[in-house]
Amino acid sequence: MHTSTRLTITSVGIALITGGAIAITGSIVEAGQTSSIPATPMRWYKGNTHTHTINSDGDSTPDEVVQWYRTHGYQFLVLTDHNFLTNVDGLNALHAADEKFLVLRGEEVTAGAGGKPVHVNGLDVTRLVEAYRGTSVVDTLQRNIDGIRAASGVPHINHPNFGWAVTFDDLQTAKNYRLFEIHNGHPSVNNEGGGGVPGLEEVWDRLLTSGTIVYGLATDDAHVFKDPGNPTVSGPGRGWVTVRAPRLAPGALTAALERGDFYASTGVVLDEVTPTEKSLAVKVRTAGDSKYRVQFIGRGGQLLSEVSEPSASYTFKGTEGYVRAKVLESNGRVAWVQPVVVRGRTSAYIGWAAPVLIAGLVAYRRRRTGGFR
Repeated sequence: MHTSTRLTITSVGIALITGGAIAITGSIVEAGQTSSIPATPMRWYKGNTHTHTINSDGDSTPDEVVQWYRTHGYQFLVLTDHNFLTNVDGLNALHAADEKFLVLRGEEVTAGAGGKPVHVNGLDVTRLVEAYRGTSVVDTLQRNIDGIRAASGVPHINHPNFGWAVTFDDLQTAKNYRLFEIHNGHPSVNNEGGGGVPGLEEVWDRLLTSGTIVYGLATDDAHVFKDPGNPTVSGPGRGWVTVRAPRLAPGALTAALERGDFYASTGVVLDEVTPTEKSLAVKVRTAGDSKYRVQFIGRGGQLLSEVSEPSASYTFKGTEGYVRAKVLESNGRVAWVQPVVVRGRTSAYIGWAAPVLIAGLVAYRRRRTGGFR
């Protein structure tokens, strides 16, 4: 189910930190030293952070929704009804099992500005967040992000192109969030853009290029469980995240999401992701006769390299700004790996590991017997 991971802190990375030293699990690693520190054993959990029940505009009860995800290979689910907070204690009493399944509290804080829909999910909020309707989209967005933070929750911005509501400028201006949807499984949210409006992956690259560090989610936004295979309705199983965390607990999962310790997928499963100070490598778990392309993408959305194999790596040249990976499967499924920031001869992997990665250079490797799910 899991494997331990070691973090190797390089002397170059530590030199990036003000004062030349950093405290890690009670130890001080001085600049000029190389130290290997055992990390907490991690596990991988497949989950969905955006779904609906009859408590807002879904067609199924919370119990029925939880049963769908539990029986389809997920380990966690966040219920996010519009402006409604479902009590999950009873659901966890019925469905949760140690390290097997967990339901988290959530709310889709639903508001608008100037006739445009502005929706922000609050993950693991402690109370209902009253939706704020502001004078502009960015004002509404910011006030609802702040409301979710005040309720001890983690915000993620939903389907920016739904109703063509939330622009790149809005996302760049908003503060105090780390997550937004680059893929939403609802059939009417304009993930790909159009009519001169960029798609959400292009927006992601523009944000990263501008220095706004955000992580890309894939979600279901499921409303319809009675006819889940109908492509014209918002059914389940169309987008998810696979999160690396030390345990199946709300705080551990949301902390991992906030630091970008996950990948997003519409069906591709990854067996290995290996970021170091020099390169990024990806290994796909192949399925049937599917074929795969692995793309490495950098500043401005530039395609740096493409490999037509399920295993691929990219060596940093120092000028990329950042490097992220995208895996495309021959039947249309996709996986997105969170980015590595590359600055000159140094890099700082900003996803997948402990918060120290934001401050310094970290090389580490992970494997999971049987791969990620």
